[in-house]
Amino acid sequence: MNHSSIGPKPYANLGEKLRALRNSSRESLAEVSGAVEIDEHILERIETGTDRPDEEILNLLINHYHLNERTAMQLWELAGYSEHLEEADYIEEAMAAAKQLVMVLATDGRTIYTDGVSVDCNNKGLTMSFTQSVPQNNTFVVSRLGMSYESAAEVLKALGIALTYAKYASGHPMLPPGKIE
Repeated sequence: MNHSSIGPKPYANLGEKLRALRNSSRESLAEVSGAVEIDEHILERIETGTDRPDEEILNLLINHYHLNERTAMQLWELAGYSEHLEEADYIEEAMAAAKQLVMVLATDGRTIYTDGVSVDCNNKGLTMSFTQSVPQNNTFVVSRLGMSYESAAEVLKALGIALTYAKYASGHPMLPPGKIE
């Protein structure tokens, strides 16, 4: 018997909403729990409505799913945090959690290889989701990177320089054999 089906579920509505968000983003429990750095079992208990996420974890989940302000406030209310937090305070806390998350990701020196990317934009900037192809014509998000439009322009410029260098600086690889002078 599944232990998550036993006992009271005081946060069932919150859990259902979070599970629906995860399913609509096509992510597994392991992927989301890894992204927000909590144990998979804890996320499962949150999604079944057995446990309430603490404020920091709820903020991380809100940022992970890139939720708009209205949906974020609904989750906040379902968790029972709305009584003591005004909207402006929530936004400050969510932004602080997002900054903390970016700092954690920025220190990870691993190289993750990707064969696809999708870009989502809003009025504040863009988010690139880097993907890897998996069997049965599916993709798996291996990394997400958000940035302002100004930062995106700098990244685009740097990529252009790097691609131009790779194309032309290493002995004219695009010319046919025997034509190099």
